[in-house]
Amino acid sequence: MERLSSTSEVVVLGNAGVDTNVYLPGQDVDWSREANFTENLDYVGQAGGYTSRGYAQLGRRTAFIGHVGDDAPGAMVREAFTKDGIDQRGLFLDPTGTARSVNIMYRDGRRKNFYDGKGHAALRPDLDLDLCRSVMAGARLAHVHLPDWARHLLPIAKELGLTVACDLQDVVDPEDPYRLDFIRLADFLFFSAANHADPTPLIQAFLRGRPDRIVIAGMGTKGCALGTREGIRHFPPEPLDLPVVDTNGAGDALAVGFLTSHVLEGRSLPDSVRRGQLAARHCCALRATSEGLITAEQLEQLAGRAT
Repeated sequence: MERLSSTSEVVVLGNAGVDTNVYLPGQDVDWSREANFTENLDYVGQAGGYTSRGYAQLGRRTAFIGHVGDDAPGAMVREAFTKDGIDQRGLFLDPTGTARSVNIMYRDGRRKNFYDGKGHAALRPDLDLDLCRSVMAGARLAHVHLPDWARHLLPIAKELGLTVACDLQDVVDPEDPYRLDFIRLADFLFFSAANHADPTPLIQAFLRGRPDRIVIAGMGTKGCALGTREGIRHFPPEPLDLPVVDTNGAGDALAVGFLTSHVLEGRSLPDSVRRGQLAARHCCALRATSEGLITAEQLEQLAGRAT
């Protein structure tokens, strides 16, 4: 996929790496045995990998700022990003290696994640800030995940006039000190409601700090919730005849589909939520891969069928 110009529309700030999905032959790990025979599959994933590849698959000019190691998993990430035409000028070196995840996969598509971020907790902008500024210059959207170093680039994104969207992942406390910088500077907040039977109080807390922002909670099989100054609206999941085999990347696809639709294409909030959910639902039908994420043509076709 060729990049259309030297200026990107969206810049992803985050961690990309290699995931290993471990598919269980039964309903759960058999803890009575030392050995379990499983199917183990490696692929380019994690939040930064899924979102960067998701935007590129939708035909958006995409850049990535983050780290990989000088190792075989890092080469996998670089090869996938090159294939997708993703601007890698901001792809820096983590001397401790490329981030890895192991996902224990259940038959209904659920996962239990074990994450190894390598050196990301200790990395600071040894990042070249001038280079990062040049990567972001001219873009419209910064899609930011939660590595510690990314907080140092948020003021630059705001200074350059980018819309800033932050994914808080499975946040529990709206006052979590680690996430406060991300929360404070975000125009759009996404989070997983995995830790909340009802995400309403959390959405309300985020809106109290910035009533002009937009908050989206992914609720899995319950759909998602949209919070604005007008209130909170719940959207049921989109009914598609697709199997749910792997929920990895679904939250990233929701955010990518929504932000592409609303920020980059100017569609309404309800239409953008619907398209985000369709992208997420498509992602859940992909098994152990970030290849084959939804294209603009596929999303348009599904959106037309869903109306």
